Amino acid sequence: MIVRLRSLTTQWTILVPVLAVVLLAFTWGRDLPGAVVALVTLVLAGAVLAAVHHAEVVAHRVGEPFGSLVLAVAVTIIEVALIVTLMADGGDKSSTLARDTVFAAVMITCNGIVGLCLLVASLRHGLAVFNPEGTGAALATVATLATLSLVLPTFTTSKPGPEFSGVQLTFAALSSLVLYGLFVATQTVRHRDYFLPITRQGEVITADDHADAPSARTALISLSLLGLALIGVVGLAKGVSPTIESGVEAAGLPHAVVGVIIALLVLLPETIAALRSARRDRVQTSLNLALGSAMASIGLTIPAVALASVWLSGPLVLGLGATHMVLLALTVVVSSLTVVPGRATPLQGGVHLVLFAAYLELAINP
Repeated sequence: MIVRLRSLTTQWTILVPVLAVVLLAFTWGRDLPGAVVALVTLVLAGAVLAAVHHAEVVAHRVGEPFGSLVLAVAVTIIEVALIVTLMADGGDKSSTLARDTVFAAVMITCNGIVGLCLLVASLRHGLAVFNPEGTGAALATVATLATLSLVLPTFTTSKPGPEFSGVQLTFAALSSLVLYGLFVATQTVRHRDYFLPITRQGEVITADDHADAPSARTALISLSLLGLALIGVVGLAKGVSPTIESGVEAAGLPHAVVGVIIALLVLLPETIAALRSARRDRVQTSLNLALGSAMASIGLTIPAVALASVWLSGPLVLGLGATHMVLLALTVVVSSLTVVPGRATPLQGGVHLVLFAAYLELAINP
């Protein structure tokens, strides 16, 4: 019976990503009726779960912190492709699309995912323990990237409006790539131990003890299926976005809420994977996923839209408004105070979740 259940689990995690991509091919760029939207939503949910499964297989094979890096970069690359595609469609709303998506990703990861993981781990194990050196380095990189890319455009004067000039945008893009590349080298080569889970006594956990590592062939298959699942997640999320947009408009909510909902859907695989790690008392892995996703979202999106702006028409608005800058500053301060001790109680998790709730409330009621 156990063997049969494992076989069924393996089969559906293989079939759903393929089904998601096939369904995406048939629905891309078309107006979907209600029944098809329901089917797309169901397959989307399955693709999210399949992506988490395959990400964990790959992560178990390559070990930390490479595993969390694979999922974060894979999701972000596909997300960047989606942003550029939407911007190419043109329209007034596309001018702020990159800014709104990146900021939503930062708030979701740094407050939503981090808060949930700290709360779950501390309630389940008494205290959430992580490595402050690695987490602090990741947070510092996220804060620098966010400030250079999303705050400075509001105050520059070379071009009217919260926009960068061509030279400034080039500098921001190159700086993002350099910082992200430097962080990846630090995380995976020079100081890998800083990003590994630790015990209550502060000892680094270099190996997982819950199961034998999968074979290289199994990991490669899971890596391919992970890519298919993530393409399905992002593409199907775009497919249901007109329905979401209609619902948001019918409810009288601001259009920015659509971007928040889409970002939540896209980041679901990382959220579930991070929560599973937190339940297993691997909080460092959870923080690697959360902060790594925020960093990749900025470090890859800004260079991509900078390059795309060469042939895309219309303005590229990157500067945040005053309300969002306050939320970003508060997030950086609170996150710094959370990281410094290297351990957290339910209080820290609750503080981050309240900040995330404030972001959602202001998105709904600006």
